[in-house]
Amino acid sequence: MAAAGGANLIPLVAAIIGIGVVSQVLSDRFQVPSVVFLIASGILLGPEVLGVISPDSFGNALQAIVGLSVAIIVFEGAFHLRIDKLREAPAATFRLVTVGAIISFIATGVVVHYALGAPWPVSFLVGALLVATGPTVIAPILEVVPVRDRVGAALDTEGIVNDVTAAIVAVVIFEAILEGVSSPDALVTLFAERLGVGVIVGAVVAGTLYYVLRYVDLSPGNAPQNARLLALAGALVSYAAADYVATEAGIAAVATAGILLGNADVPYEEEISAFKGDITLLVLSFVFIALAALLDFQNLLNLGVGGLAVVAAVALVIRPLLVFVSARGDRFTREEKLFMSFVGPRGIIPASVASLFAIALQEEATRLAAEGMAQQAAALNQSASILVGTVFLVILTTVVFEAGLARRIAEYLDVIPMRVLIIGGGKVGRALAERLADRGENVVLIEQDQEVVQAARNMGFTVHHGDGADTSVLRSAGAANAKFVVAATGDDDVNLLVAQLANSKFDPESVLARANNPDNVEAFEELGVRTISSTIATAQALDNYIERPSMSNWMGEIGRSGDVQEVEVTAERLVGRTIREIGPELPDGCLVTLVSRNGDTTVPNAEYTLQEGDRITIIGEREAVRSAEELVNPE
Repeated sequence: MAAAGGANLIPLVAAIIGIGVVSQVLSDRFQVPSVVFLIASGILLGPEVLGVISPDSFGNALQAIVGLSVAIIVFEGAFHLRIDKLREAPAATFRLVTVGAIISFIATGVVVHYALGAPWPVSFLVGALLVATGPTVIAPILEVVPVRDRVGAALDTEGIVNDVTAAIVAVVIFEAILEGVSSPDALVTLFAERLGVGVIVGAVVAGTLYYVLRYVDLSPGNAPQNARLLALAGALVSYAAADYVATEAGIAAVATAGILLGNADVPYEEEISAFKGDITLLVLSFVFIALAALLDFQNLLNLGVGGLAVVAAVALVIRPLLVFVSARGDRFTREEKLFMSFVGPRGIIPASVASLFAIALQEEATRLAAEGMAQQAAALNQSASILVGTVFLVILTTVVFEAGLARRIAEYLDVIPMRVLIIGGGKVGRALAERLADRGENVVLIEQDQEVVQAARNMGFTVHHGDGADTSVLRSAGAANAKFVVAATGDDDVNLLVAQLANSKFDPESVLARANNPDNVEAFEELGVRTISSTIATAQALDNYIERPSMSNWMGEIGRSGDVQEVEVTAERLVGRTIREIGPELPDGCLVTLVSRNGDTTVPNAEYTLQEGDRITIIGEREAVRSAEELVNPE
């Protein structure tokens, strides 16, 4: 069953398509990257287990199939790389895809060289490939772990950008290996040639597609479908044309075409974005099955302790180092940096490009062996084994452990915050966002004014530019997952509309609205909107300073040295006990001041007995209040 001739090719292709579909279903069901199921299926069907698929199963077409698959994957990733989003990204995210990528590339190459004894070019080829994380493995994690938006945006951007850049750098190093180039001048020349050819061909293809999509009648009834087919054709043509002009320039070409087309104002953009659907699923199946077919368990065993050392260094040393260096001085907490450090699985690009390179190396080794150059052929075969084995080992280990344990890691580090959506990024909205963010909550602002958007982003907040009274804008900002929605603009009509939309469309736990005109408070509340009047709140604050100056001064410190928190009683050890009995267990510097039960709020005396589900208000020093929260509600 090792080889599949023409008669067996059809059932083989059908089996691979079926595996891809089942893997995607399982991925959606268990919220685990589909790469896990694809690799497991590939190993099962490969020569090491059932022997249904082997490197000879596709005859001489395997390299072409994998090459075109890589073209589609890279084009899809590049198409979703938005330049304006990169400009708006926090400094830490920019450093993550520049400084962090360089650290990963160099450090991984050094570790592979010394741990596995690989030649420097092969070591840095592995280093270049393992820079890429990729949205296809990050997205399922972020669906399961609703981390703060700035964390998710950093991981997403890193995956998209590094997918493309890692592929291009790897191509240059691979070509240098094949041509025996080692001098810096020759490497620079090789890089310029491959990148130059790729950029020119990609730009020509992108320009042609742009013209056709914008100015040519694509048959109105089938225009969306035709747009997708044109995008697919563009990816394949750019790859093939560039590769024909200069070997291995195809990846740079499809990356260029994808970036240019994705950032142009083209019609049918949503339809082209759907390019990731069925076709991508199919090519991913081919890529991972091909990778598994190239695997030789003996080669994995030959990596031995050195292979495990590479995995440990990549996941536990290099990744944390680059994250902490990149995120220094930003708004990321220590726990968020640790989460980003331990959730960086590798996936599609390393696997697909490694497969393509390994096939090419083995074919070159076969040619050299036929010409009597056995020593050089053996060296290339060894390089192919190290390349595939190391990349596979890192992918499998990081995906299984980091993706599989991501939720547990997030819960242990306590990086899943309450989500608060604030419409209005003015002074009130930003002040509220700052107080909530200081307490560790996940705050997202929505604002229309571009200057205000930029000011809020400069403060480190996640801001969506758009009209908060638009349902689609609310949805894209995450209203469906928000616990609180706050309408804090300076326009009462907008605030009322936002509050009604949030209640009717998204059903958050609570919706709050700012009333700029105190005469509107009653009208708001009659419509079921909890309302805060700016005028009344200011008057109350001034009155507090006059009548209760000590309390007002202390309240001004909330979020810095002092804090007030309301928390639900869930700890079994506290249920059925009085305030007097739990007092000695509370941290010094805090008190229980209020208890809410069944809608009634009481100032408890020492003999008040707590019940499960009571909501108690704790007041005191900030750290003491935080510790008391964990005691009362340890979940």
